Amino acid sequence: MKKLLYILWLTVPPCAGQEIVVEELVLHNRDIYLPGTLSYPKQEKKPPLAIFVHGSGNIDRDGNQGELARADYIKQLADSLNAKGIAFYRYDKRTATPSNLEKSKKMRIGDLVDDLKVGIEHFKDDDRFVSLHLIGHSQGSLVAMMAVSNAVRSYASLAGLGTTVDKALVRQLGAQNQDAGKIAEGYFNELMETDTIQDVNPFLMAIFSPANQKYLKDWALLDPSEEIKKLDIPTLIINGSTDLQVTIEDAQLLKEAKPDAKLVIVPKMNHVLKTVESSGENQRSYREPDFPLSSGLVSTLAQFIQEHE
Repeated sequence: MKKLLYILWLTVPPCAGQEIVVEELVLHNRDIYLPGTLSYPKQEKKPPLAIFVHGSGNIDRDGNQGELARADYIKQLADSLNAKGIAFYRYDKRTATPSNLEKSKKMRIGDLVDDLKVGIEHFKDDDRFVSLHLIGHSQGSLVAMMAVSNAVRSYASLAGLGTTVDKALVRQLGAQNQDAGKIAEGYFNELMETDTIQDVNPFLMAIFSPANQKYLKDWALLDPSEEIKKLDIPTLIINGSTDLQVTIEDAQLLKEAKPDAKLVIVPKMNHVLKTVESSGENQRSYREPDFPLSSGLVSTLAQFIQEHE
């Protein structure tokens, strides 16, 4: 069921006086190929390990999607948390690997949960690390919630939706074009009632194509505000004040559903975790790998994880 292949082991010095061990490895969920990178500081004290769970799209372990986005935000977060004494595991989403595409045509959200569980299972008894933590970004917030097990010490929702995805997409599309929002709402109603959408507007085909419809329906049936109530581990909810995709209201809905969670709104942080001062910087941050990651995010995550080692 699960196979492991180590490809490379090395150490690199990110700054004076500290070495970072980097391992490139491959896990498999049945016939799905899941390559990833483990990095951790070489130190006497065992570090906690954070597993990062990516959002929607064909996102690789660095936080990139080919020509669509070259932000490197996941890699930047790994490097930043490593520098603060935290180990980090990041992996390519199954749809970022060409050999998986044919096998993933009927993918559901549960398949992404199972991919993450493979990683949790692999690291849960690794005595190099003192504890295991999940960081779920965007769609990964929901995926991580659903994968939490007794092996997981804490959970962080990073720019996670507080509503079902149909409501979020209608809101996002409606903010750009009121008619598009109304059309999308009708499509979701049709999808829930008949299990399909007969005629899709060409301008919305990227979202509502026949190949995506069952996946969307499956996703829309899951309410993050209900799923988060099931968690009984320390929980952190983070959102950026300049995130145009997931709102502060989403974070507040999650907090309302789980009152004992810690809620942090990071000033000027956008959806790809960068500090932006303007709409122009927001656009640039998706395509410039060196655009600065939010320092407020790094300090908040590091403190939370270390408090719950």
